Amino acid sequence: MIMVHRIAVLTSGGDAPGMNACIRAVVRAGLKSGLEVFVIYEGYKGLVNDRIEQVDRNFVSDIINRGGTILNSSRLPEFKDIEVQKKAVANLEAHGIDGLIVIGGDGTYRGAADLSKLGINTVALPGTIDNDIASTEYTIGYDTCLNTICECVDKLRDTTASHQRCSFIEVMGNHCGDLGINSGIAEGVEMIITPDHPMADEEVFKKLSELKGGKKKHSLVIVSEKIYPDIFDFVKVVQEKTGVETRAEKLGHLQRGGSPSARDRILATEYGVEAIKALLDNETSVCIGIQNGKMVHIKIADALKMERDPHTNLLDIIKLVNR
Repeated sequence: MIMVHRIAVLTSGGDAPGMNACIRAVVRAGLKSGLEVFVIYEGYKGLVNDRIEQVDRNFVSDIINRGGTILNSSRLPEFKDIEVQKKAVANLEAHGIDGLIVIGGDGTYRGAADLSKLGINTVALPGTIDNDIASTEYTIGYDTCLNTICECVDKLRDTTASHQRCSFIEVMGNHCGDLGINSGIAEGVEMIITPDHPMADEEVFKKLSELKGGKKKHSLVIVSEKIYPDIFDFVKVVQEKTGVETRAEKLGHLQRGGSPSARDRILATEYGVEAIKALLDNETSVCIGIQNGKMVHIKIADALKMERDPHTNLLDIIKLVNR
């Protein structure tokens, strides 16, 4: 027996390649399952402002390969306020919507859990390039971002080698080092500095000085964001301490953009279909994740308490194959 009849989907927080593929899957699978489907523009902000629209399958035509999110996104700190949440619920109820699928990060998950307490069936899907949601091995957008970083580092390698200098490349990740560690391994860089793999300043200076004294005349260093207050200031200190010509490159929001990889398109589609199944089974306040290669349903409250895998196996690889 289907308890949910009308559902809506929104994207919240930072955009990630593959979100559109997920939206497409939710709309198509929802309609195929006999549900009426709505979309919400601008995340929770749009939900509070009643930016809600019913759609058909044509709404999501030709979006599977597009980056960003056609629904737009936003951040709304005020959504923690119960009165703001009640306004959102009132808007959903006015449209007869009894199921909500949200795509985003931890903050998005918390919003879904709050709405569930107020009577809305909610399912949360992991959409963030940072891969910093502990309840899943892979988030929507992570693979594309990782490939974008590698493409950028490949290009930087050419000019770094030509000028025989050192390049410090700052990548995203929030407080998660997955992008830094995996891009560093993929690029075979000389140093990787992340929250999971920190290096003292003196160790950095020593290693670069050793490289300068050897046959290696250029080097690449991958650094996770938030390690240094200002990467540009830090490389000036590096150059002063080591005598190595050093530059900093901050890839910034370039990492968020671009057409999603095949893996992200498939993953996002799987997540969207699984979310519809969860709502049809009358589940609420759950998030979908991948653990040991399989889709799992976890209560959001439990997911938010989980701790990230420190990837000690990857750290061992770095010690063996990177300088």
